[in-house]
Amino acid sequence: MCYIVAKDRNKQGCYALKSRIGEHLAEYTESLEESIKKEGIQIIIISRPTAYGEYAPYKFIDTEEEFREKVLAM
Repeated sequence: MCYIVAKDRNKQGCYALKSRIGEHLAEYTESLEESIKKEGIQIIIISRPTAYGEYAPYKFIDTEEEFREKVLAM
């Protein structure tokens, strides 16, 4: 289990989506990165949110579709 995290470097907090490591995650992340038009948005994969306090507060998203919408609106 892992989390995809989207962070605007100029703002506090991030969006996070629980996922599984694998080919689908790699393709989804790559597609998302290609869709981002704004500079300063970073997409990372982390193992657990408690280990990465610098991204807090986390806003957990339930679906890939909703996560994509939130990230593209950042």
